[in-house]
Amino acid sequence: MSRTLTLLGATGSIGASTLDLVRRNRADWQVEALTANCSARELAALAREFAAKLAVVGDEGCLPELREALDGSGIESAGGAQALCEAAARPVDMTIAAIVGCAGLAPVMAAVERGGTIALANKEALVSAGEVLIAAVAEYGATLLPTDSEHNAIFQCLAGSNLDDVARITLTASGGPLRTWDADRLAAATPEEAVAHPNWSMGAKISVDSATMMNKGLEYIEAHHLFPVGLERLHIVIHPQSVIHSMVEYRDRSTLAQLGPSDMRVPIASCLAWPQRMETPLEPLNLPAIGELTFFAPDEDRFPATRLAREAIAAGGSAPATLNAANEVAVAAFLAGQIGFTRIAAVVEETLQSSNLPPRPQTLDEVLSVDRAGRRQAGHILEKQPVV
Repeated sequence: MSRTLTLLGATGSIGASTLDLVRRNRADWQVEALTANCSARELAALAREFAAKLAVVGDEGCLPELREALDGSGIESAGGAQALCEAAARPVDMTIAAIVGCAGLAPVMAAVERGGTIALANKEALVSAGEVLIAAVAEYGATLLPTDSEHNAIFQCLAGSNLDDVARITLTASGGPLRTWDADRLAAATPEEAVAHPNWSMGAKISVDSATMMNKGLEYIEAHHLFPVGLERLHIVIHPQSVIHSMVEYRDRSTLAQLGPSDMRVPIASCLAWPQRMETPLEPLNLPAIGELTFFAPDEDRFPATRLAREAIAAGGSAPATLNAANEVAVAAFLAGQIGFTRIAAVVEETLQSSNLPPRPQTLDEVLSVDRAGRRQAGHILEKQPVV
């Protein structure tokens, strides 16, 4: 029997990987809804291909183009933030949450409040709103399946085990394209150099986050919410080959690791098929060809982002949401040529230090308020410094 699927963020990289797998297993899935921020014609083409019942653009200004592209198809169309939430709230067997940024928070919460199964690929949902989201998951009986390669790897290594038996969870990080650069060279790194990830094909923002190591810091915060073993049992190690995607060590000192190709279709397939398995079109690992797997401790002098993330989640309250907001502003400024590479983490730290952090957010609206305040503060800091 086929299962029903809603894909939030159909035109992004996670969306493309998901639909590639669905395309190869068409008999197994019925697509209920597809969404995008705009990309109206691309979204319409996908909606037609997969016979979706609904297509939604988050930018309401793109709705006329979407309707024109869907003319005669019989596919329902809608636009705007509320329409995204309504799409997410439709009853389906699985919702893939892949909308980038805080625009994805409300749709994720709508899916959670329906009590559904959500394959989560939106970092902000757990980084900025982790406590609120996890409380809602418990209240509404929803199921979260982690789609990030690292968290999915941990999820697989924990299968059937008790968290009380876990001695350590280790997130692996490639270290990004600038891992071996010295401080002077890092300061002069260009956006083109920072986005040239050696192992993964990703968007510009997440590629810069990988280069600064902030991506791993954000994943550390996510792991804290997904796998509540205590911060002292969460660790990060540099693994340049990106073959081991994360590891779990148990109290008997057995360590389980999940290995696989550097391709997001592996963790997405794990979520789509859960609790079973499904085939992917990827080549098997050729360990003799890979030759060696190496590991290094993070260097938080050159790459302080992981320290900032660790301190933010230890502080709790509004700090993680402020960290995420400031980082988004700083990365955008770097990509626009306004600041140097090493100023990204510096702006984040200055924002955290100078912000009058409000109490712990209790609702999604309060999280979004913290996010806006963090962006304003980071913007003020950028305005006071010369263009680099």
